[in-house]
Amino acid sequence: MEMIPIAHIQSDFSEKFGIPRQSGLVDELTARVVFEPPCRDPSALRGLEGFSHIWLIWEFSKSRREGWSPTVRPPRLGGNRRLGVFATRSPFRPNPIGLSCVRLVEVGQDQRLGPVLMVAGADLLDGTPIYDIKPYLPYADCRPEAVGGFASQPKGADLVVDCPPELLVRIPEDKRPALLAVLAQDPRPQYQNDPDRIYGMAFAGLEVKFRVAGNRLTVTDIL
Repeated sequence: MEMIPIAHIQSDFSEKFGIPRQSGLVDELTARVVFEPPCRDPSALRGLEGFSHIWLIWEFSKSRREGWSPTVRPPRLGGNRRLGVFATRSPFRPNPIGLSCVRLVEVGQDQRLGPVLMVAGADLLDGTPIYDIKPYLPYADCRPEAVGGFASQPKGADLVVDCPPELLVRIPEDKRPALLAVLAQDPRPQYQNDPDRIYGMAFAGLEVKFRVAGNRLTVTDIL
């Protein structure tokens, strides 16, 4: 079976570092789903505006490796314990397919690009190819009794973010809440805890520099 992308996403993340670990964790993040020319028929989206959330089926296009391993080291467990790849959401899989539930903000129309979806809470790299879109059905897709294994609870946004006003103004105003929410989630690999290390995260076309000491993240520069 041959699959072709029906769309690509436009997001504020040009690099993988800093992208939320799951969809929906940072609702302040918005992105656009832009369809490929063969799929720019508005009738293909007829009725989608009635749904609050949608599923995006996409490709880990920047996380490809030669071959695959039946076990991986989930960052959630500190990277020092192996679990079966099918018990994780690791990008390194036999088929590099991702699945994200996002909030549908708007079904819009661009004069040049045709129909465009504005979504919130996406965890996708800019340019990620999307292979399918399906509506989220609460009666079928929501399972309150489900058990979440080793990841039964989301990692909380537990960092206090200190971003000097003179640096924050360098970020477009409409993107500042999303940036602060992403930083509060702690973008660092979970096994790194060096208070003197300066990290760099690409966001909205800028480079955000920061360090973390204890539960406080301090933005040191925005370039």
